[in-house]
Amino acid sequence: MSVLLPALAMSAYLIATAAVLLRLFHPAGPSFKLTFSAAIVGIIVHMLHLAGSIFTEQGQNFSLLNVSSLLSWMITVAVTLTALRTPTILLLPVVYGFAALMQLTILLTPSGTQLLPLDANPSLLAHILLAFIAYVLLIMATLYSFQVSYISYKLKHKNFTAVSQFLPPLLQAEALQFRLLLVGTLLLGLALFSGAVFTDNWLSKANLHKNLLSSVAFMVFAVLCWGHARLGWRGRTAISMTLVGSILLTLGYFGSRFVREVLLGSL
Repeated sequence: MSVLLPALAMSAYLIATAAVLLRLFHPAGPSFKLTFSAAIVGIIVHMLHLAGSIFTEQGQNFSLLNVSSLLSWMITVAVTLTALRTPTILLLPVVYGFAALMQLTILLTPSGTQLLPLDANPSLLAHILLAFIAYVLLIMATLYSFQVSYISYKLKHKNFTAVSQFLPPLLQAEALQFRLLLVGTLLLGLALFSGAVFTDNWLSKANLHKNLLSSVAFMVFAVLCWGHARLGWRGRTAISMTLVGSILLTLGYFGSRFVREVLLGSL
């Protein structure tokens, strides 16, 4: 099952990706029935594999590979649910393609082990959940910022193609982008605060890299939220700052663990 489930999930995600890309510029647009059907199958199978990988007899295994897969699953679910109500045709192949790549990584990479006794530490569980949800929302805001940039470019150049009819209005897309950014920033702040209060080793050498970069990312996002509300920041400024914050947050979440579990672990 450790091979079958990721292979099935990868196949389903690839079908969803191809269903969008192959008809992206078709006048009738992609087959959303096929796209979402394949995506839902991939999400369900992906979830089944995650459940078996994370919840083991020894405890909850939050290895780098499992955490990456979990975040990929959460982003895929969130974008899929959003796409059922708001047109996000440009984001779907990116998200589903990345989810398929994540499943391929699972198939090719041996899974490590990092057990966390979450059952006996509810405050740590709350901190991890806040951090995960904040990361998902901020990555979604980053993806939406690129979609906003594309829509704005098309409007300025009056270059309307077949794909344009499946995109949301600019103001709607921009409003959703900053709504995700605001909520994600607030949750990230709560995650950092809960980590500082409820974890004993928040400033330890092992966690300093993660917490420092995450704190800097939080400041970047917070300044952007303030600048948008007070000074009307948008466009390239918003995209650049969102991208910088997301890169810092990703390096904070995964950088040190990648070095420890992958690079040093292979020596």
